[in-house]
Amino acid sequence: MTTRERCMNILHYKDADRMPALHFGYWAQLLSEWAEQGKISRELANTAMVDGSVAQQELDKILGFESNWNNNVGCIEGLYPPFEEKVLEVLPDGSRRVATSYGTIERIKPGIVSIPSEDDYLLKDRESFEELFRHRMQYSDERINAAAAAEKFKLLSEGGERPVGLYLGRVMGGIRDIATVVGMSYLMYDEDEELFADIVDTYAEMQYKCIDKMLSLGLSYDFGHYWEDICFKSGPLLSPALFDELCARHYKRRNDLCNKHGIDIISLDCDGVIDKLIPTWIDNGVNVMFPLEIGTWGDQFEDARKKYGERILAIGGMDKTAFRKDKAAVDVELERIKRLASMGGFIPCPDHRIMPGSSFELVQYYTEEVKKIRL
Repeated sequence: MTTRERCMNILHYKDADRMPALHFGYWAQLLSEWAEQGKISRELANTAMVDGSVAQQELDKILGFESNWNNNVGCIEGLYPPFEEKVLEVLPDGSRRVATSYGTIERIKPGIVSIPSEDDYLLKDRESFEELFRHRMQYSDERINAAAAAEKFKLLSEGGERPVGLYLGRVMGGIRDIATVVGMSYLMYDEDEELFADIVDTYAEMQYKCIDKMLSLGLSYDFGHYWEDICFKSGPLLSPALFDELCARHYKRRNDLCNKHGIDIISLDCDGVIDKLIPTWIDNGVNVMFPLEIGTWGDQFEDARKKYGERILAIGGMDKTAFRKDKAAVDVELERIKRLASMGGFIPCPDHRIMPGSSFELVQYYTEEVKKIRL
């Protein structure tokens, strides 16, 4: 069987000969570490962090991975044209205040590679939305590059060996990027009660048109995939009721469109504790939760399966921090994975990009053992 066949069969509760070895990318700092250790070349380290790239596929083969679930084909579904990116100020400690393409201002500290601090944002009220953002949230054919989409699909699929997804955008995660968490929180309770809903609807309408156009290009996608990241370690960043009110219809509309084109596997990437938002997703056509971070809150999939039955599928749920420990820690994860796999509709995958400090040999050991899991 091919990796594509294994993945699609498992997610449709059909027979598969074994478990595929999937991943969700690598931190650039990890690749640099491996180059310094002599595990990979410096050239590979500098290029393999790009999802779906030839370099990443080369590294995958060295490690034993068979596909990155983040292998998706998309278009320009963000702000267009984007805002100009530029350094606004260099502070005495070396930090830079940077204007981003999203219309935000970030503070980037030297030597820090995690999410930057958000200093300010432009989307603050009705006036700024109408003047600076509405025209950037409109559909145009310039957002679609059919030739580039076909080329990327060919690269990712490797002659039909690997599954390839259609990127479906972000219903609320995009607004979070544009407005920042703080700004989004204020906008929800702005004196203009219709403003936040207008922003969400305007952005979503543009993305729907993008997806409709991408589906007309004749490429045979295996699944649809969202990126949301609208939760953190204690739950969602907004009220589940408000999330459902604003977002449910947009998920349903996009997912119904995918279903009409024969795509019935709809995956969604959201970090953090997602349980309170699962009802909105599962009731409106999303059926794969990814990457199921273990975090400080523990595994979520078993509880979700008990609640939603076979309506809910999952990819992820492997505690990637085991790669920073020892073989015994990886074995613990493998045993847990076997238990989850026995429920069906589950494919293990490190629960985010493989992080700095991870052992090259432990990752190789993990991929070898995952492929031994029989279903």
